[in-house]
Amino acid sequence: MSVTVTESEGSLFLMDVHGGDHQDSVYVAVGKGESSMYALSWTLQHLVNPSTIIYLIHVFPEIKHVPSPLGRLPKSQVNPEQVETYMAQERGKRRELLQKFFDACPASKVKVDTMLIESESDTVAKAIVDWIPILNVRKLVVGTSKSSLWKLKSRKGNGIADQILQSAPEACEIKIVCEGKEVIDQMIKSPSPRGNENSPKAKQQEDESNDSFSCMCFKPKFI
Repeated sequence: MSVTVTESEGSLFLMDVHGGDHQDSVYVAVGKGESSMYALSWTLQHLVNPSTIIYLIHVFPEIKHVPSPLGRLPKSQVNPEQVETYMAQERGKRRELLQKFFDACPASKVKVDTMLIESESDTVAKAIVDWIPILNVRKLVVGTSKSSLWKLKSRKGNGIADQILQSAPEACEIKIVCEGKEVIDQMIKSPSPRGNENSPKAKQQEDESNDSFSCMCFKPKFI
């Protein structure tokens, strides 16, 4: 298995994918939605102590097309300088997005790192679930909106929280947070393949994930 760092800024560093195997490690899935900040705030209030390390997991799609005067074209058909300019802009957007999560953490005095997962798939939940056994994630916090929560409880949802809850390995404790409050997963959980992470199919999925994603990390400014 290889881990590829594709960012170029000096604040990025290559991290062994088993580096998060720490008894006080907590992973929080973060994105553009407001539910992500609720998830982080809840984590800081309920799951941390001075030795805790929080890993912010952010999934972003692989860049295959680049805007040009002729429209969006495959990277291979665009001038390399234009490609790098666009990718630098996208990196800047990710940093701006993630900085607000960093800014929420100093008062808790915990260490915070970011796990960036570049995915060939458009499915954020699958990208996270595939990396859970690789990163040895034991605690994962995921935010959800009220509308998604209703679908989750009625077992009609296909949102990120629902997919992760139903597909994550049993060894990973999943916490679902909605507007600052934990959702009791026993109320919404339906029969699922959780616990079958050692099956041949699960092993195959793990092997396939090694070729489907690249993973990288960078440290927040305040560390």
